Amino acid sequence: MRYAQGGGLTDAERAARERIRLQAVERFEGAEKNREIAAALRVSERPVERWRRAWRERGEAGILSKGSPGRPRLSSVQIARLERELERGPLLHGWADQRWTLARVKTLIGRLFHVSYTVEGTWRLLKRHGWSWQQPTRRAIERDDAAVPVEERGLATGKSCAAACNGWIVFEDEAGQSMTPPRSRTWGRIGRTPVVRVRGRGSGRVSMAGMTCCRPGERSRLIYAIREYRGRKGQPKGFGWRDLRGLLGRARIQLGEPIVLVWDNVRLHLTAGMRKFIAANAAWLTVFQLPTYAPDLNPQEGIWSLVKRDIGNLAAADLGQIARAVKRGLKQIQYRPDLVDSCLAGTGLITDD
Repeated sequence: MRYAQGGGLTDAERAARERIRLQAVERFEGAEKNREIAAALRVSERPVERWRRAWRERGEAGILSKGSPGRPRLSSVQIARLERELERGPLLHGWADQRWTLARVKTLIGRLFHVSYTVEGTWRLLKRHGWSWQQPTRRAIERDDAAVPVEERGLATGKSCAAACNGWIVFEDEAGQSMTPPRSRTWGRIGRTPVVRVRGRGSGRVSMAGMTCCRPGERSRLIYAIREYRGRKGQPKGFGWRDLRGLLGRARIQLGEPIVLVWDNVRLHLTAGMRKFIAANAAWLTVFQLPTYAPDLNPQEGIWSLVKRDIGNLAAADLGQIARAVKRGLKQIQYRPDLVDSCLAGTGLITDD
């Protein structure tokens, strides 16, 4: 497919316009009015008037397209190189932030190929090749992406292990929520940012520990525990390894054994007490570690996202209201295995096979 200069119309788009003009010529010969022709062809009256004037002066050839205004500006090889450079991100090309704007892409094209594009032409070029203006996701700079395929092979071993012993694969993770609720989008007047009022006083935190459980042929399940921290003396701020031990005991009772546990490398999971517990229960518990800075590989992160989306912009009166809202959200997900399945599928690590 050929491309017009500066990211203009494609051959298909030009052919469609050519057909419209030919239909206009047939209607001119039939002595139809401009208003009727514009309504039939779904165009405004002004171009129809211009086409009729050109048709009277030069005939049918007067309104037909003169063809492409120029040769393609970028070859397919150059387009492929441009896409590779865009995927590397603007940070590696000298910009302080990580936003690809049309002006920056235009500048990058000039640097790479010494070709000048307009901003509109850059927009057409990107749209034509499958690029769009999107809300990005976050990923830690410290993450080692090269370790992810290795860990995926390790999880494949875990899946084989679970299949061999007819066990459950259990993804575990912890999260927390303070009195300040997550921000969520809301309608507001153009040019005036909406204000969500929350309580400035009050402290405390709701800690959550959850397990996303799956096994072929079984309904996916969610097991969780919640703890409130109100800042009192001697009160634990979050979960300890003994709490996780109790949560694993609950999972063993509800799911049966054996269990293949997958979690990250936070300090809580690597304590001496937890290591001794895992070693003492190796008959029914096998543990695999996720790579560092790779939360997108844990489906339990998707569960936390669903819970926090439901409490967005919540102006809670106290910590108890936050805790009740979190419990309600988790309980609703427990009765929706399709939501748990969607979080599992979102990681790309669990499939139907």
